Amino acid sequence: MTDATLNPREAFAELLAGNRRFAEDRPNKSDQDRGRRAELADGQHPFAVVFGCGDSRVAAELVFDQGLGRLFVVRTAGHVVDAGVLGSVEFGVDLLSIPLVVVLGHDSCGAVTAGVQALENGTMPGGFLRDIVEHVTPSVLAARRAGDSSVNSAVAEHVKQTTRLLVERSPVLSGAVEAGRCAVVGLVYSLVEGSVRLVDVLGDVGELAGVGAAASERHDVTHG
Repeated sequence: MTDATLNPREAFAELLAGNRRFAEDRPNKSDQDRGRRAELADGQHPFAVVFGCGDSRVAAELVFDQGLGRLFVVRTAGHVVDAGVLGSVEFGVDLLSIPLVVVLGHDSCGAVTAGVQALENGTMPGGFLRDIVEHVTPSVLAARRAGDSSVNSAVAEHVKQTTRLLVERSPVLSGAVEAGRCAVVGLVYSLVEGSVRLVDVLGDVGELAGVGAAASERHDVTHG
């Protein structure tokens, strides 16, 4: 089975299998040599879009143990959504027919920490960093309303909010999820353990067992 023929369930299973290899220090060294580069010269067929934080410690191809041509990666600080992000995700889902979109956050996120600190000290950073903090703040507030003011709780909430925001903002993505051609998952990565846990699902990725704490919420309707 090739990447181009995977369905959302199969794509998610492949992604989790790669993360297990990474976390257990037994990475697959294939898909990175000269032959693979030549094979990809005429086109690409990745099986997942990974929209993640730009943090240098959270490189998606390493975290999910995937070689060249397997993942379509989009990154911003704090996985903040803008028009470029939405266009990139739509490119992957619409033009490349990718069956899985992943929002990848991580513990101790600097962007989320900046949002928490801004609320605590009542001051905002300058420059365009302020824009990042303003996008993260609603997630920090939502986590606090739920009774947890920790950074990592805000991280999980921000992943959920980002997952839903992508689907709400993009008719292309919401249509693909509703048709069953694509699913969107929110994952939080542990910097020390190297493993991911599932915090939200939009669409059908099959059984959720074996993914850390699993999803705190699961939605089959993309607008809820």
